Amino acid sequence: MKDHVQCCIAGGGPAGMMLGFLLARAGIRVLVLEKHRDFLRDFRGDTIHPSTFELLHELGLLEEFLRLPVQKAPGLEAHFGDLSFRIADFSRLPVRCPYIGLIPQWDFLDFLADHAAKVPTFELRMETEVTDLLREGDRVTGVKAGGREIHADLVVAADGRHSTVRELAKLELLDRGAPIDVLWFRLSRKAGDPSAVMARFGPGRIMVMLNRGDYWQCAFVIAKGSLETLRGRGLEAFRARVATAASFVSGRVAEIDSWDRVKLLTVQVNRLREWSRPGLLCIGDAAHAMSPVGGVGINLAIQDAVAAANVLWRKDFSLKTLRAVQQRREFPTRVTQGFQVAVQDYILRRVLEDETALTPPLAVRLLSRYAFLRRIPARMVGLGARPEHIRSPAASPSVTP
Repeated sequence: MKDHVQCCIAGGGPAGMMLGFLLARAGIRVLVLEKHRDFLRDFRGDTIHPSTFELLHELGLLEEFLRLPVQKAPGLEAHFGDLSFRIADFSRLPVRCPYIGLIPQWDFLDFLADHAAKVPTFELRMETEVTDLLREGDRVTGVKAGGREIHADLVVAADGRHSTVRELAKLELLDRGAPIDVLWFRLSRKAGDPSAVMARFGPGRIMVMLNRGDYWQCAFVIAKGSLETLRGRGLEAFRARVATAASFVSGRVAEIDSWDRVKLLTVQVNRLREWSRPGLLCIGDAAHAMSPVGGVGINLAIQDAVAAANVLWRKDFSLKTLRAVQQRREFPTRVTQGFQVAVQDYILRRVLEDETALTPPLAVRLLSRYAFLRRIPARMVGLGARPEHIRSPAASPSVTP
């Protein structure tokens, strides 16, 4: 069977859903293909940053979104042993929501999907995975997915860091490298626990803890490729390391009763040399995988989607227009990755390699001492190097929120 749409988007993550919503809202017939049956997957990017809240306001959706159970983090704290430092303060950003919002990504995606479904030119197909590209000469003209041929004036790869579409198109990745991986798991949260988002540093260990209301979402940072060595020491030894990293949860580490409770994120930092081919554009993690440093991946992906919609709504899908998206978004990608690589190499790597007594790095001590310096990481994490704004129109009153 054959279908034809103006834009076919592979991947129903934040970038794909936002782009699909914006283009459909502008009157373009859009089909989003998501390979899973729902959005319910643990330990995805669960942070909404001030830049994304601003976009929701511009769409007229912010007030409704904030009725969802969003945990608010007005700053970021770092703990080195018994010493605590505020390293980012979002409260002074010139935005409506001067904080990081913590909410399961599936709630955010469901929210976008519900509003996109009200637009007559939008369609979302779940459990539909792209398996091949359709081509005419050197131009991509559609995809094969779910046993069907779907012809499209434009195909967008928004299918994540392990993008099938990118691989099928044989696009070249430039790897920046990453000296770390991350182990995700949950621990219960109790009355009297701290409330802030925090990074806890100790000799040879780093753990980030995100307040999710009734539980902590924990990210235990390890040296790249060291999981098997860690597993070889046994689960009890890992639980002991977690208890040492955050003593106030030491009585709860038995909740990690199996390695199945621990999920590995293999950290990548890379970007495509070229984001497009005739008829094809890559955005989000398909164009640039980000480190978890700062939790900015989801928000950078959404910024890509907005920038793409700002030019694609005119239905000009020429290679020149597609390259303009990369030209717009490559600068913030490079700046953000440069920031992340510097943190990985000069702070995280050194902490993991040093099992002796830990001294807070100079940068952290300066952030703690001088409040005005905290605006720098707040700006980088909260807004990014080039925040986008909605320029694509709503085609008619019938497609406004």
